[in-house]
Amino acid sequence: MEEKMFSIGKIINTHGIHGEVRVFRITDFSERFEVGNTVYLVRKSESPRELIIDGHRTHKGYDLIHFEGLNHIRDVESFKGAYLKITEDQLTELEDGSYYYYEIIGCAMYTDEGKKIGRVTEILSPGANDVWIVRADSGEEHLIPYITDVVKHIDVNSKKIIIHPMEGLLD
Repeated sequence: MEEKMFSIGKIINTHGIHGEVRVFRITDFSERFEVGNTVYLVRKSESPRELIIDGHRTHKGYDLIHFEGLNHIRDVESFKGAYLKITEDQLTELEDGSYYYYEIIGCAMYTDEGKKIGRVTEILSPGANDVWIVRADSGEEHLIPYITDVVKHIDVNSKKIIIHPMEGLLD
């Protein structure tokens, strides 16, 4: 499967003896774990394994998931440390002005005066707003807050972002 895949959770342990796994959620969309949904188990150097969710509940801040046909702990023990992923066509349509991180990472960033700043290499989510790490061609990194006072235009199709840098932001 060459299709781009996106992590929605990491299996951190088994739960009980009837095939449930404890999952640390890596998505804002809890509905990804609804009964009947297809997910892919991805482990290093193995092909993704398609699984169908037939049970889901939350317990102590984790998602407990059961997969169709895997009814014993021995069926899922080897899943520890693996990621649950979805394909690009399973992504939820976002409202206008909202973006997936993968759409922003790699975009070239320019000031509203046309000066190239660099490319977005990473996104941090420390609190009220995201912070984009932008690496210049020189290797220098800039921390750009994703706020309307700074980010003026995003075009994910042309991979270009325009900002109006606040005083001291690029110093």
